Amino acid sequence: MNELLVFMCDGAPVRGEIVSIGTAWQAVLENRNYPPAIRKILGDFVGAATLLSASLKFEGTLIIQAQSKGPIQLLVVECKSDLSMRATVKLSVEPSEIASDATLGDLLDASNSGRLVITLDPADRQPGQAPYQGIVALQDHQGTVIKPVTSAAEAVALYMQNSEQLETRIWLSSNETHVGGLLLQRLPNSGGHAHIDQQMAAEGWNRIRTLGETITDEELLALPPETILRRLFLEESSENGVRSFPSRQIRFGCRCSRKKVADVLRMLGEVEVEGILAEQGAVETVCDFCTKTYRFDAVDCRQVFSTDLLADATRPPSSGH
Repeated sequence: MNELLVFMCDGAPVRGEIVSIGTAWQAVLENRNYPPAIRKILGDFVGAATLLSASLKFEGTLIIQAQSKGPIQLLVVECKSDLSMRATVKLSVEPSEIASDATLGDLLDASNSGRLVITLDPADRQPGQAPYQGIVALQDHQGTVIKPVTSAAEAVALYMQNSEQLETRIWLSSNETHVGGLLLQRLPNSGGHAHIDQQMAAEGWNRIRTLGETITDEELLALPPETILRRLFLEESSENGVRSFPSRQIRFGCRCSRKKVADVLRMLGEVEVEGILAEQGAVETVCDFCTKTYRFDAVDCRQVFSTDLLADATRPPSSGH
């Protein structure tokens, strides 16, 4: 299962999404040895990014970044509008030091330094045009009380509340093989051809949200989105109507390339690259997202700096590259 299903409720101003990710999530974890707590947090954010990217109104990428001075130095999930995604985590400690029951607060906000950044980056962004960014601290400020955020679902809901100003509920679950998620979002009471009385709208939102609260981790991880929708909203569908749209496929997709690595070498500069060659005999780098290795020997590096055309500087790797 690698599917995302979007649905609308006719009897309430509510839009929903259900996501189930299997082999695409397993591809993220391939050749990784993340501790259980890290895997859980990353999986939940993969589910969140996929759910949020379904509402993109443009071709481009939604990027979730979480960074802190805690054990998780940086977490990145990228999901494009075509639902291809990739994800990675950088740790500031050894994996063996991370407790299996560590929470998001423990790992990303141990010193109140955690920040969640969600970036919307259109593919046709003009030179000099900045992408849209929303930043939220990983603490929930309730008057004078500061409550640490303990899960990815809480963090995303806090972001939506602060930046989108839309009532949103999100449920996320993940394990070593699957990621599942449910998102419910309250829409304006009027729009398109429909107008819902304010009281009816409030009652409808509360009704749908209450049904959402009954979802279990086991259902999110084991059932296809269509089955979850049918089971969760069977009565709502019979009495008021629930419409779903064709499901969309999710896949793992890394955008690394030999050409991009050559571009990085140019930014480093010829002097620094020559120094690396003198010390190591070759320049070697591993993609943070897919763990693919790129190796540039002395001949490759000379080509990088001897042509103005980047494509000319990135010949296919020879044996052993």
